[in-house]
Amino acid sequence: MAVVTVGLVLDLFGTFFFAMSGSLLAARRGLDIVASLFLGSMAGLGGGVIRDLVLGVVPSAFDRPVYFVPAVVAALVVFFLLSSVERFERPLLVFDAGGLALFCVTGTVKALEAGMNPVAAVLLGVTTAVGGGLTRDVVANRVPQLFNRKDIYAVPAMLGAALTAVLWETGVYVTGAAIGVAAVVFGLRVLSLHFGWHIPSAAGSWQRRPVDEGEGGA
Repeated sequence: MAVVTVGLVLDLFGTFFFAMSGSLLAARRGLDIVASLFLGSMAGLGGGVIRDLVLGVVPSAFDRPVYFVPAVVAALVVFFLLSSVERFERPLLVFDAGGLALFCVTGTVKALEAGMNPVAAVLLGVTTAVGGGLTRDVVANRVPQLFNRKDIYAVPAMLGAALTAVLWETGVYVTGAAIGVAAVVFGLRVLSLHFGWHIPSAAGSWQRRPVDEGEGGA
């Protein structure tokens, strides 16, 4: 029987939140329930699979089938209760924020437990947090939220991963601290959505913007 740990519980909640975002996107696109389950699984499990492959271990999603349960639950919730879920303001982005907040913590911790240095662990924590959403958006033929210049999608994850690494290295990482970091990341993400915060473009606004050949330049 699998041992239930705090890390596993946080991972499953993060998987559920991201899976909800994937299933909601499928519903908005008018796709069927199989596509809902598929997009939900991609969103909920994608970041963790990437993390585990980088660490050179069997992905948790394939080693412990319980990771697929949140994706199934999310697909069923959207199937039966879509109208209720949609009553909340910007539900897709809010669920996405929940997954982002939890995965930047659990991804960083798993990397640290595997012996990675703090900098590498932070990078892998961010990858875990944004990987699922990126996979979801690419598969759904949607501009990834990560590349939305009017958003700060990855910044809260970077902050959360860095805080987690600091707490771990100073020996004060406990369950309450992990939940606190996740709450900070979630709050920052939601506030950024509400106030429209964004970071500077790749090139300063005073510089001439080069034309991408893919944009139909002459």
